[in-house]
Amino acid sequence: MSAADTRFRALFEPRGVVVAGASTHPGKFGFVCLHNILASGYQGRIFATNLEGAPVLGLETMRSIEELPSGEADLVFVCTPKSANTELLRRCADKGISAAFITSAGYGEAGPEGIADQEELVALCDELGILLAGPNGQGIVSTPAQLCAQIVAPYPPAGSIGVASQSGNFVSSFLNWSVATGIGISRAVSAGNAAATRVEDFLGWYATDEATKVGLAYVEGLTDGRGFVEVAREVTETMPLVVVKGGATTGGARAASSHTGSLATDDRVFDGACRQAGITRAATIEEAFEAAATFATQPLPRGNRVVVMTTAGGWGVVTADAISASPVLQLAELPADLLTAIDAKLPPRWSRNNPVDLAGGETRDTIPEVLELIAAHPSVDAVIYLGLGIQSNQARMMRQGPFYPDHGLERIVAYHERQDARFAEAAAAISTAVDKPILTATELAVADPANAGPAAVRASGRLCYSSANRAVVALEHLCRRAAWRSARGY
Repeated sequence: MSAADTRFRALFEPRGVVVAGASTHPGKFGFVCLHNILASGYQGRIFATNLEGAPVLGLETMRSIEELPSGEADLVFVCTPKSANTELLRRCADKGISAAFITSAGYGEAGPEGIADQEELVALCDELGILLAGPNGQGIVSTPAQLCAQIVAPYPPAGSIGVASQSGNFVSSFLNWSVATGIGISRAVSAGNAAATRVEDFLGWYATDEATKVGLAYVEGLTDGRGFVEVAREVTETMPLVVVKGGATTGGARAASSHTGSLATDDRVFDGACRQAGITRAATIEEAFEAAATFATQPLPRGNRVVVMTTAGGWGVVTADAISASPVLQLAELPADLLTAIDAKLPPRWSRNNPVDLAGGETRDTIPEVLELIAAHPSVDAVIYLGLGIQSNQARMMRQGPFYPDHGLERIVAYHERQDARFAEAAAAISTAVDKPILTATELAVADPANAGPAAVRASGRLCYSSANRAVVALEHLCRRAAWRSARGY
């Protein structure tokens, strides 16, 4: 194992963690971070320093790092004032600590004096052999280690998406989306000012990390644009990489400079470099997370031919419009043998076209059977499934109405909810069996997350898209990734 890999392991899977500057005040960073480490279930040794030696959250603290036993901790999470950090880091190195996350502000984002202080900090960590994350950062998350060493919530479910961001707030955004959708995170880090360890350095390590299968990044400015793209190109050879970039406009670039001291790069140049390097560039945070979640949970398509299956006509029409307008996707023409096979399952009023509008002709088994016919056909590369949760939506109204559970409502409510759960489970199972993406979309994913349909999609480990348009965009990203790999002979 290389020295760099050892230090990244110390950051994300430490034997022990020290919170330097732990506080008894529940509003202080030094309290919140220690709370989050304890609350997330971290199993390594936990230490904390406090100038008064006061217990914090039941943990006995040390007055200084000198009291720390040697070789028991790999990571220090620094919540002390900037003026204390130089001596603190020297003492940490003496105790065998090889990674430091620094929350302290007042460095590179604070003008010439702060820039000079930041340069001294980087030189010191280089001298001490300490991996420096930050400063001016929010923290790290590592679900394989059950570690939430950050100054904010939340702690996400475990998964395979690795997050690296110049903005701590957008780490929170990605983690919030993870909590909401159930699509889990492996590692997450706020790079802060990225003084020594930049977003691309974290991404490069994620590409070697067995727990991480997809990279997800937010960047504002790149001090070394060429270096970023070179690392990203190596990453995309191994796994998908989704990037959203702030500072694309003059106003955004000015804001980025004041936020983390970053200088924005030319957006058109960056966009072209992303395409060449196989980076999936997203326009928004929501799109970025959904692209990463799709890569993490759906197989890559073999081509771009898409069939829409819907239980109601209007949804299918607007989805067909979105696919037809896409520069990437193709609305597939239903071949004769598939038409004949579907005819045997549906009444004559079905659309006999793509979108496959079931036109209310579904019975207990129709949706899984027709979905399997479509997805298994060699002329179809991907499916977007619309209409999940309609029955459970009516069931919810029945549950909440004044007549439940009488008048036979209890039985029909249970039936509706079983059916929607079954349809979601079938979509995941069929997708796995035929090795093709099946994307399920319904506004009920956000309007009523407890609806049996979206809930079962989440339970299957997949993303339930809140609109067909968002599913189309996610599928475009899948197809672009597949085409990029195919062009390189993968």
